[in-house]
Parts: sequence; structure tokens; C-alpha cells
Amino acid sequence: MNIYETHSAEETFALGKKIGESAEPDTVIALIGDIGNGKTVFTKGVAAGLGITEHVTSPTFTILHSYDEGRLPLFHFDVYRIGDVSEMDEIGCEDCFYGGGVSLVEWAELVPEIFPPETVAVRIEKDLSKGTDYRRISIGTPAELGGIL
Repeated sequence: MNIYETHSAEETFALGKKIGESAEPDTVIALIGDIGNGKTVFTKGVAAGLGITEHVTSPTFTILHSYDEGRLPLFHFDVYRIGDVSEMDEIGCEDCFYGGGVSLVEWAELVPEIFPPETVAVRIEKDLSKGTDYRRISIGTPAELGGIL
């Protein structure tokens, strides 16, 4: 497991970009963190690292946004409003997970059963005692992050 500390949205973006630059086909990233912790900022960085210049927004109401212009496609899920895990099958999450791109799932802890064993888990946490822009970002396997999936 790797732990990073960022002190601005720009630093969180830059860490996401670094992840995007090194991502390989069929990478699945499970993002865990409360509202306002920087999941979408991190995702925008991943997109930039993949070479995607299109404006990236959280698919809160549509559940999935796809971006195809980078060196790998990005499948960006926001599962906050998923009522039942079966909805993920209807959306075709496995087709995305194994579609040759990068799948990034915000609110991953709500649907832990959908993730393949090789999933990369990313937990983003605030610590207001260190400032409003401080983030502690842990990256590893789900087991390394305490079995959060």
C-alpha cells in the first residue's frame, strides 16, 4: 500500500494524472471517500493522464460516463444512487471492466461484490486539523486498505 498526502486540489489532480499515465488496459479503480473528499478531482487527473481532454464530470444521475479519446478509454461510474447491485449488471459494468480501458468507480464501497480480485483500491480522506485542502490518499489492494471491498 502507498500513502500520499496532498495539500490542494491541484496536487490531488496530479496524483490522479500519474495513475492515469501508468494505467494499463482493464485497470479497475475503486474510489472510496465521503462527499467532497476529491474523488472527482482525482478522476479528472486520471483522465488527463490517459490523454483525455474532454470535460470530465461525475455521472451522479446517469451512473456511467465513457470517454474514448485518450490512449485508453475511461469508464467513469458513480454508484451513489444505485438501488440494487443488479443495476450494475444491467449497465454492463463487466463489459467496461474487461473492455480494454480503465474503469473508475466512485462510491465503490456500496457495491463491493462487483469488483474483480485485481482491483486497485483508492481511499481519499480529509483531516481538517491539517487544513481544508489536505487529503490522505491510500492506494493498494482492497485487503491492504482493510478489506473495504
